[in-house]
Amino acid sequence: MFAMWTQFGILLLACVYLGVVGAPFNGVGDLGTDLELNAGFFEGDMDIKYTPDGKLQPTQRWPLATVYYKIEKKKFTAHQEKFIQLGMWNIEMVSCITFEPAPKEIRDYLLITDSKTGCSSTVGYSKDNTTIKLVPNSIGKGCFNLGTIQHELLHTLGFFHQHNYADRDDYVKIVKDNISTGKLVNFQKYAADSLGNFGASYDYESIMHYPSNAFSKNGGETIIARQPDGQSKMGQRDGLSSADVTRLNNMYNCPMLQPERN
Repeated sequence: MFAMWTQFGILLLACVYLGVVGAPFNGVGDLGTDLELNAGFFEGDMDIKYTPDGKLQPTQRWPLATVYYKIEKKKFTAHQEKFIQLGMWNIEMVSCITFEPAPKEIRDYLLITDSKTGCSSTVGYSKDNTTIKLVPNSIGKGCFNLGTIQHELLHTLGFFHQHNYADRDDYVKIVKDNISTGKLVNFQKYAADSLGNFGASYDYESIMHYPSNAFSKNGGETIIARQPDGQSKMGQRDGLSSADVTRLNNMYNCPMLQPERN
């Protein structure tokens, strides 16, 4: 189970860097408190700079599976910066992705900066202004839950939310009557030829899955699992699931994991 790698990373690096470990988080889709949903972008936290049709071209994946990054100075504490790097390390441990501090000559890099409203990321590689924005919460809370940082990093690498995938209706029911006014657009489903699964079927435990009451206007469920054991799994932010790891490695043609793609 790849979550074991995540937990190992938490215990090892958090002890070295921080002396503290971010608490596990299972998402609550409250527009007032969930900083992923409250960031003000498409689907809450996706800062998409191209038409949101679900398409992500190979040119929008990071060249050589390497993400050069800069953490904007004086926006975060030293502990917060190291916690962001811990989220990166957990992804590196299960894939061929590498995160490298951007040298001066690199112009196309991921900028990680602060936010006053929520946690968000641009989606996929871009030659201008690839950005993750995080509210500088205390370690283990809000945007500084370790799983939330990894969620935003996966957006940066090109992931959409789990409920966007073409097979979603076989696994969940979207309850439109419980969705807040104007928020139904956040529950789009894309065709398989627009948004590929990269060898992984629908996964309730994906770190990219909405919580079951995301954008609810009344506290009721907006997403209902068709498999009973799936309901409590949605919205977890403990770490990448096995399906997340499969999808990531296939998306970037990592040599360690390349099962047949859908």
